[in-house]
Amino acid sequence: MKSKSNKIIRLAADIGGTFTDVSAFDEKKGRLYLGKTLTTPHRLVAGILDGVHKTGIAIDQTQLFLHGSTIAINTMLERSGAKTALITTRGFRDIYEIGRINRPDSFNLHHRKHQPLVERDLRFELTERLLADGTVHLPLNQTELNALIDELAQLDLEAVAILFLHAYRNPKHEVMVRNQIRKKLQHLFVSISSDLSQEYREFERTSTVVANAYIGPRIDRYLGEIESELKTAQFSGQFHVVQSTGGLYSLNEARKDCVRMMESGPASGVIGTQVLCEALNIPNAIAFDMGGTTAKAGVVRAGEALVANSVMIGGYLTGLPLLTPMIDIHEVGTGGGSMATLSATGALRVGPQSAGAMPGPVCYGLGGTQPTVTDANLLLGRLNPDHFLGGEMQLDSKATQTAMLTKIAKPLGLDVTKAAYGILQIATASMSHAVKGVTTDRGLDPGSFPYLFAYGGAGPLHASMVARELRIPHVIIPRAPGHFSAFGMLLANFRKDLVRSMFITLGDVQMHQLNAWFDDLESSGLKAQKDSGLPIQRIVVQRYLDMRYVGQEHAVTVEIPSSAFKQKNMTLVKQSFDQAHEERYGRGSPHEMAEIVSIRSAISGVMKKPRLEKIKSGTSKPLKASSTGRRKAYFGNHGWCDTPVFSREHLLADNVIQGPALIEEHASTTVVQPGDRVKVDVFGNLHLSIGKK
Repeated sequence: MKSKSNKIIRLAADIGGTFTDVSAFDEKKGRLYLGKTLTTPHRLVAGILDGVHKTGIAIDQTQLFLHGSTIAINTMLERSGAKTALITTRGFRDIYEIGRINRPDSFNLHHRKHQPLVERDLRFELTERLLADGTVHLPLNQTELNALIDELAQLDLEAVAILFLHAYRNPKHEVMVRNQIRKKLQHLFVSISSDLSQEYREFERTSTVVANAYIGPRIDRYLGEIESELKTAQFSGQFHVVQSTGGLYSLNEARKDCVRMMESGPASGVIGTQVLCEALNIPNAIAFDMGGTTAKAGVVRAGEALVANSVMIGGYLTGLPLLTPMIDIHEVGTGGGSMATLSATGALRVGPQSAGAMPGPVCYGLGGTQPTVTDANLLLGRLNPDHFLGGEMQLDSKATQTAMLTKIAKPLGLDVTKAAYGILQIATASMSHAVKGVTTDRGLDPGSFPYLFAYGGAGPLHASMVARELRIPHVIIPRAPGHFSAFGMLLANFRKDLVRSMFITLGDVQMHQLNAWFDDLESSGLKAQKDSGLPIQRIVVQRYLDMRYVGQEHAVTVEIPSSAFKQKNMTLVKQSFDQAHEERYGRGSPHEMAEIVSIRSAISGVMKKPRLEKIKSGTSKPLKASSTGRRKAYFGNHGWCDTPVFSREHLLADNVIQGPALIEEHASTTVVQPGDRVKVDVFGNLHLSIGKK
């Protein structure tokens, strides 16, 4: 679909577990339009259309429609995906269940391994075998394949995943099986490993292709619904989906390679943080996103969002690995809708169960009965029951009070206030683990990240408490934090990540060989950006090597500076690896031999970005129009405070507010605790200095 030159609207929709956020940018007027609505789990496209309607933008006016969602990750975590079969090389049926023979929790006698997404009865073997160099050792047994297809037809399946050994070297057998299954069983979603990754490691490849097949039918259906609705609305622009790297790829690719959008929504928030860091000249920062269902953290370091090439979905202890690049994000099950419950021993717990959009927190009045983090904020005066979503939703304080009293406070022997504050304290401790997960757990010094960017509808409510827990001195609340991930999508670029495994000692490689390998790898990515139809202004190519010292098992991904290629200097390659290894593991070995495991390229097609709109300047004293009154709010050791309330839309650059205070806007409230100070910058961001008057 070719975009029309007279259309200058860029639209982005982000589906979360509780809310669906929409941002629209008019390039000609330089204006941003926002819409927010409850997510509609049974028909996700309905929430998107409601959000678009609230922006006041017609879809047929749109040049570029960008989309991200948490549906992929939620489908895996909730185990709500398709009934899937796995086909693999004979003798390797149990790779997926055996996994890696490691014990991540050494002293836990009750530790259980990961639970596969495909039960053993649905894992099938075929006689075929490729050698490590891709040559055929045993040809595919066609008789076995025909019999297997007949068997699959009787199993009421929705999806099939195919993994053959060494298919990353030669996909021939996988392609043959896929084509024959599709020909005879056209209703099945069929995924092959060689389409998703060109890396070695059979367990991780198996896990990745199974995950893609498991979520595939659901993703394919809802993206198909979006495509149908766009046609009905006479949309003639470009529709692209946000990948977990924060880059864009086409609708057709997304419907096939669904696993690449596993963290598309959260990744967009980190991309938005990266752009703000550049505008504010902040090299290192933590991106903290708290929505209705989860809290997530990512890192911007030296101006770049950190990307991981292999991740564990569901946590390190019992999660499933994915061999797909994504922005390095750590997630915990603590959001505004996370429910507070009592364990069998009477201990208070918060999450990971969420009330979601339906029925939602008790205060929504949609049938929820269990108190949540949002309910606690309401009871502590941090939320205005008459101003939620700009007054679109009236919150039920009475029902919330009753639920908190009967479900939590009375059983614990506490009053409602202390029970509600206890919920916030537990939630804060949990959310701090998300931040530690992307800093300390990655070998990074948290002290080198003095800024916390907090967004998501619930992020500004909790940012000050989380910053105090982690001793982070500065918090920045961007404009429209409740829509920030959707806004981040408007800042995304086309991106193609490419990888090829090859094992060779670094000393045996000449720079011209390395350069030729990269050129060959990148040719398909450069073609893809030309075919994308996106308004790309320039191309940026980043080159990486997965390297390890000879004798090691695991590799470190190292970005190779362009100067190494310009100077034809292999010494710079080795120095880059030694430095990265020392940073990650505390030591490097410059005198030891290193080897290359894989080569990687990230090709970005940079598009024109919506400019950050500046606001009017004022003095340190906010205008009277910004004050909307006062109300009692609870702040732990400070007790109940008579707290001034401000309307964010009336704040001007250079305004200063001393805590305690509450700053309200359409989709969020910023809590300024006693001792905190807020200053508004020229872009309208709120800068919180924690514990400074």
